[in-house]
Amino acid sequence: MSKPPVHSVLFDSTAPNSNTGYYDPNAGVNPGAGDGLQFYASSYGNQYGAPSYYANAPAGDMRSDTYDYTRGMGSFWSAFGTGGFADEPPLLEELGLNFEHIKTKSLTVLNPFGNVPHDIMDDTDLAGPLLFIFLFGIFLMLSGKNHFGYIYGVGVLGVVSIFLVMNLMSESGVDWSRTASVLGYCLLPMVMLSGFSVILPLKGYIGLVLTAISILWCTYASSGMFTTVLRMSEQRFLVAYPVGLFYACFALMTVY
Repeated sequence: MSKPPVHSVLFDSTAPNSNTGYYDPNAGVNPGAGDGLQFYASSYGNQYGAPSYYANAPAGDMRSDTYDYTRGMGSFWSAFGTGGFADEPPLLEELGLNFEHIKTKSLTVLNPFGNVPHDIMDDTDLAGPLLFIFLFGIFLMLSGKNHFGYIYGVGVLGVVSIFLVMNLMSESGVDWSRTASVLGYCLLPMVMLSGFSVILPLKGYIGLVLTAISILWCTYASSGMFTTVLRMSEQRFLVAYPVGLFYACFALMTVY
């Protein structure tokens, strides 16, 4: 019995560059046309970032079918904000971690006598407040005070109470997330006070002075943010009273 003829797909006498076995998609001739096999160049290579194996292969270069992994990794790194899609935000920003916003709001709290931007609370950023509360608890723990339960309870109760007060006093109103963001960012001076409590006892004269300054600092910064955002400049003292009581509770945790 005679063997059937073997037909080569890549090496076709009718295809250009038949000596090298590469298919030239620009030539208009499909390899294996004489054998009844039709092959068409895929249009998905350049669209999705995968390299085309034979489109740009020079004659005699057998290494052209090697995958270019550096091009395929572009969509992977684009998720982390290192380039890629034009309209794709960085991954940290999608998770709510915008370090530029955290820096801007922290500097605003550290400089309470400066002008507060009207759009400073446009985004409900809670990453900074959570970081400050965590540092506050860590510093208290290093000074021998394990008050994580009290911090959680006072924080939740204070946010709910001030949220209700702000909505009763203002015409535009404010949501709970922005209330928590303002109170959390303005806790930064109290976090600094808790850091001092690790190396300096606060029950003396110097400690009481630093505690009073911290309460006034937090109160002044937070009342300034609330009155600027809610346009309640004439009611700043009314806003400062409940906010000051809120930060006084954290001061008592720091001292005692």
